[in-house]
Amino acid sequence: MDEREQIEALREKLNRWSREYYDLDSPTVPDYEYDRTLRELEELEAQHPELITPDSHTQRVGGHALNTFAPVQHPVPLDSLQDVFSEEEMAAFLRQVSE
Repeated sequence: MDEREQIEALREKLNRWSREYYDLDSPTVPDYEYDRTLRELEELEAQHPELITPDSHTQRVGGHALNTFAPVQHPVPLDSLQDVFSEEEMAAFLRQVSE
């Protein structure tokens, strides 16, 4: 499988998983697996920027929000661990939230 095929396969997985998570509220993979797959896509696209497309998960944020939730205004911004996979990334996150 060449890089183009790998990237397309990763995008298809991420599209399916995003639909299950955001649209159907029925995720089928753990967040860790989703995040690792997204990171793999990011790395491949970094090596092959000519294969980046506007609809790639690396070029957009999240999915559709369900309309069953009421909007909430938080007095303090909510920070997220995102996809932390190492102690260095955890230390960087802790520095960010402490500032």
